[in-house]
Amino acid sequence: MLVISERINGLFTAVGKAIDARDSKFIQEHALKQIECGAHALDLNVGPGRDDGPAAMDWLVRTVQDVTDVPLCIDTPGIKTMTAGVKACRNKIIINSTTAEMKRMQALFPLAREHDADVICLTMDERGIPNDAESRAEMAMLMMTTAMEYDIMPDRLLLDPLVMPIKAAQDQAVKVIKAMLLFQTLNDPAPRTVVGLSNVSNGAKERSLINRTYLGMLIGAGLSAGIVDVQDADLMEVIKTGELLRAEKLYCDDFLRA
Repeated sequence: MLVISERINGLFTAVGKAIDARDSKFIQEHALKQIECGAHALDLNVGPGRDDGPAAMDWLVRTVQDVTDVPLCIDTPGIKTMTAGVKACRNKIIINSTTAEMKRMQALFPLAREHDADVICLTMDERGIPNDAESRAEMAMLMMTTAMEYDIMPDRLLLDPLVMPIKAAQDQAVKVIKAMLLFQTLNDPAPRTVVGLSNVSNGAKERSLINRTYLGMLIGAGLSAGIVDVQDADLMEVIKTGELLRAEKLYCDDFLRA
């Protein structure tokens, strides 16, 4: 399973302040800490509402890739900020993200093709997030077929069924899992899937427990990648155990340490 750290995000107060101050030392140490905790890739988000979004993202990408060559997941809704981040990358790139809105796909799929990037595809459009699994699957198929028009094959996409907060939309947790199962019927080999895991516990108590329980359910449904808090040691143990039970890693008695 591809583990993407969620923590280099301007929404976190310390990270936001470091971006404002262009504090390279803090950001680089923070990035290396995520990798030490088990991240295979780093999600980079400068935070919302910035007048200097493109410049901040350019700086953030260059700062992080000065200390690591892991893939960078450029995370922003702003096309200009996304373009700045992607152009600054020399590491492997994941664009996070497009939606099923045609204008967004028309902007980001050519950018992905030009820079050989993978793309996270959110199953939503200008009307918002669908209420049911079937509509999510329809949007996933639309994004897959549109991507192929730009010579981006399904294996370069990660389909995101969009996890919702259990506190506000309890019925959606099961619908997301059903959507993931439907996604796997859309292509052969099955498309990759990804979730922003922490959304499920947003505003709730016992966040770590909710996150890791839902993660186990998602792994059982075939989850390929997760944007997660890699500093949650219990959560990372669920990932390691899931990889073992899916026979993705060879068993040994010390599998948690290995």
